[in-house]
Amino acid sequence: MKICPNCHAQLDDSSIFCTSCGTQFGAVPPQPAYAPAYDPYDHTAEFDPKDISDNKVFAMLCYLMDFIGIIVALLATHSSKYTMFHVRQALKITVVSILSVFVLIIPFLGWIAFPILQGIIWVIKIISFFQICSGKAKEPAIIRSFGFLR
Repeated sequence: MKICPNCHAQLDDSSIFCTSCGTQFGAVPPQPAYAPAYDPYDHTAEFDPKDISDNKVFAMLCYLMDFIGIIVALLATHSSKYTMFHVRQALKITVVSILSVFVLIIPFLGWIAFPILQGIIWVIKIISFFQICSGKAKEPAIIRSFGFLR
């Protein structure tokens, strides 16, 4: 005789559910309705962990020193896929920074918008820098929507 763990009713050994309360025996607990989180902009798994640890400093230079950092990273580690990923991202940020100068053409509104845009770009660089510190290879927010330099 089986005993229901929920209502303690006695049932036949062949029962697959309780006739009193409906509890199913040997049932698999329900799975969550959501899928595990997946970030399509996180490319960390595409790179060798040794490449990441060996070339973190050069990847950081791309965001810290703008053009000079990009050139140093290109010259020092041109064979590192991890550094090349961050060189491309830093180039995107630099191009957006240069293009934001054209906002200054608009009187008054452009003069207010330009420092705001530069502040946003500066925050994106800081976030990218700290992602490198943790060994990540994520496309920076806002900049990732631009299709050039994939």
